Amino acid sequence: MTSNVEYIKNLSTICTHIKSGSQILTDAPTDNNGKGEKFSPTDLVATSLAACMLTVMGIKAEEDKIHFQNVSAAVEKIMESNPRRISEIKIIISIGEVWSKKEKSIMERTARTCPVAKSLNPDLLQEIEFVYTNESIS
Repeated sequence: MTSNVEYIKNLSTICTHIKSGSQILTDAPTDNNGKGEKFSPTDLVATSLAACMLTVMGIKAEEDKIHFQNVSAAVEKIMESNPRRISEIKIIISIGEVWSKKEKSIMERTARTCPVAKSLNPDLLQEIEFVYTNESIS
C-alpha cells in the first residue's frame, strides 16, 4: 500500500504516506465549492509532474556527474469543464546551472519523459519551458 486518504470535513482530506508517515492536506479549490486553503487534488497532479521532472533530472545529474543545485519549477494548472478536468499543465523549469548543449539535451529529455509525464492522459497538454539563467558553454 502507498498511502491512506481520509476525508476530514468541509471538502478536505488528509493523505498519509504509509512508509514515512508524512502527510499532505487537501482542500477543494474555490472554483469547485472549496476554500482553496490547501493544495487541491488537481493541484497535486500538476505539482507532481514538476516534482517528478526535477527528481528524475536529479537522478540523471548524479549518474552523469552534471551539476544540479540551482533548479526550480513554477507550475500552472488549467482546468476545463464539461467534463471537469485538467486540460493543461504549464511548467517553467528555471536552471541556474552552466550546462553544455549536450547536457541541456540530456536533462530536458529526461524531464519530459519522467514517469508522471508518461502516465498522464495524452489529451492533457504539457507545456514545458526550460529557462537558463546562466549562459551555457558549448
